[in-house]
Amino acid sequence: MTSQLQEIGGRLGALRDIFDISVEKMAQTMKIAVDEYTAYENGQKDFSFSFLQNAAQIFGVDVVDIISGESPKLTKCALVKKGKGYDIERRKAYDYKHLAFTFSNKKAEPFLVTVEPKQGEKPTLHAHDGQEFDYMLSGTMEFYFDNIVYELNEGDSVYFDSCVPHAMKVTGDQAAQFLAVVIK
Repeated sequence: MTSQLQEIGGRLGALRDIFDISVEKMAQTMKIAVDEYTAYENGQKDFSFSFLQNAAQIFGVDVVDIISGESPKLTKCALVKKGKGYDIERRKAYDYKHLAFTFSNKKAEPFLVTVEPKQGEKPTLHAHDGQEFDYMLSGTMEFYFDNIVYELNEGDSVYFDSCVPHAMKVTGDQAAQFLAVVIK
């Protein structure tokens, strides 16, 4: 896994220690198995945004605090200039820019996501709590939603229950870009 995953896991462990919460209690509160929670803390498992939101809520911090290790000055209005969102490393072919990283008490997490073409078969499906809205800005992608595959082109959007396993894959040889809004 990436060094960012290990750093985030380390921050989760440090916060858990500060609040004197056992691994077992944290896993129970997060409604996951102890070994799964331990894998997150050890940086061995990629984080869903809902997982990070739930952890942030338990510790009373912002998601960006856990992701970055820094506490930016939080505001009631977050302006992000073109190309300047907070970079988040999750998957190799994906570039995430958080578009409201300084906004306090967010009800949604908006991201500008750029996906590079990747050869291969069907992508690995992921699920997380909440709902998600994705709006295609450029390129073409296949959107996998459980057993259904939709083609998404520039200007198309999809709003879905993100508890259902889903994934996206670029079609063609050009990168695709979309706005993703993850809602808890």
